[in-house]
Amino acid sequence: MNYQIDAFGTLVLAVLVLLLGRFLIQRINFLRQYNIPEPVVGGLIAALIAYLLHNFLNMSVNFDSNVQNIFMLMFFSSIGLSASLVKLKKGGGALLVFLVCVAFYVLVQNAIGMSLATLLGLDPLIGLIAGSITLTGGHGTAGAWGEILETEYGIQGAIVLGMASATFGLIIGGVMGGPVAKFLIRRHQLAEEIPYNQRDDETPPGLETDVAPFEYPRKTRLITASNAVTTLGMFAFCIYAANWMTDISAGQWFELPTFVWALATGVLLRNILENVFKVNIFDRAIDVFGNASLSVFLAIALLSLQLWLLADLAGALVVILIAQTAGLALFTIFVTYRFMGKNYDAAVLSAGHCGFGMGATPTAIANIQAVTNTYGPSHKAFLVVPLCGAFFVDIINAVVIQGILSFF
Repeated sequence: MNYQIDAFGTLVLAVLVLLLGRFLIQRINFLRQYNIPEPVVGGLIAALIAYLLHNFLNMSVNFDSNVQNIFMLMFFSSIGLSASLVKLKKGGGALLVFLVCVAFYVLVQNAIGMSLATLLGLDPLIGLIAGSITLTGGHGTAGAWGEILETEYGIQGAIVLGMASATFGLIIGGVMGGPVAKFLIRRHQLAEEIPYNQRDDETPPGLETDVAPFEYPRKTRLITASNAVTTLGMFAFCIYAANWMTDISAGQWFELPTFVWALATGVLLRNILENVFKVNIFDRAIDVFGNASLSVFLAIALLSLQLWLLADLAGALVVILIAQTAGLALFTIFVTYRFMGKNYDAAVLSAGHCGFGMGATPTAIANIQAVTNTYGPSHKAFLVVPLCGAFFVDIINAVVIQGILSFF
């Protein structure tokens, strides 16, 4: 028996998932200790309930995918609209080093996936599916490249394998970032945990005008109706342009997933308005809409997880994905943390890298928000991670994937 939930029902359930996650984190010390994001906690509970209903009562629920897609595009638009060239310069050397770590791991990730697939007697392109296509790229990239692999390279079931791998990555990426950061923070005595009842999420004195995108998500931000309308117009333009470019680029050499076009449009729009027309961009409104979109998107994504796809994964693919998890944990602990300075900021950035490596940009930002909510602010992490997601990671991933496929 299949039930279809419309757009408003999907949004209501997503909000309930977020409230459930917040409620459980407030009452379960383990979840707070390991910095698991609220959408991940509530979403996994909902996904487990859906799994039980599917297995024991043969019931399934389909949610309105358009709602999830809209909030995903809004989130990526907010990253682009926050990506000022001025802030890019502030990122400086730290952004460059972090980018090198992320880019190098994309290569490592594909090397792990493709080599293990070959050793296990599978087509190496299946290892690419269980590599950066799904784990760095997420569900959007999995769908886009899965279709190409099926139609042009003869990999049957590439979309299903991609969605299952991306589902695994979304879960693990949201779960492992906090524990990795906690391990580094405790091992090297980098910070003390802030008591739960003392976390006010307010900006330190003197930093009110120098807050990075997605930093202090619970802070009250004063915006007017005029600012909100103008910002919504910018979001709408980004999404409209992204859909238009997706149609134009279909089947062309420059074909990219819609969310990448939304992000790129946001970057261009922000910097043209700011640097050419000298328009004062309302960062506070972008931040509010961006944080809200991030939470709702993750909640719907996890609410929509079909965990029975993971149960149907072939044993060989499970081996590859487990190896990918171990590889990312080791890389962030022994490479990312060390190259980023071996300090508290480096530990928070390692949690962000776990999000990039297994669950894409939304998971990376959710991870660093969860860690800093527990241990205190990391301005560098909130400056570097959104910029890396805005300017580079998806483009690098697309170039690497295209380069590998050119040999097949």
